[in-house]
Amino acid sequence: MNEFFIAIGLVFVIEGFLYAMYPVYMKKLIQLMLDYSDISLRYGGILFVIIGLFIIWVAK
Repeated sequence: MNEFFIAIGLVFVIEGFLYAMYPVYMKKLIQLMLDYSDISLRYGGILFVIIGLFIIWVAK
């Protein structure tokens, strides 16, 4: 369970770093995401879940 909280903390650190260092780019990225269809975002999300699970599997 400790690893889970570390992983969540890292997500916050990385996301916060991106917003702190590149706020204009992050706004553009959000605007770009609004232009994509729901199905495209869903497939992108599924792809990232698969990649993340693969990385965890390889690391373990």
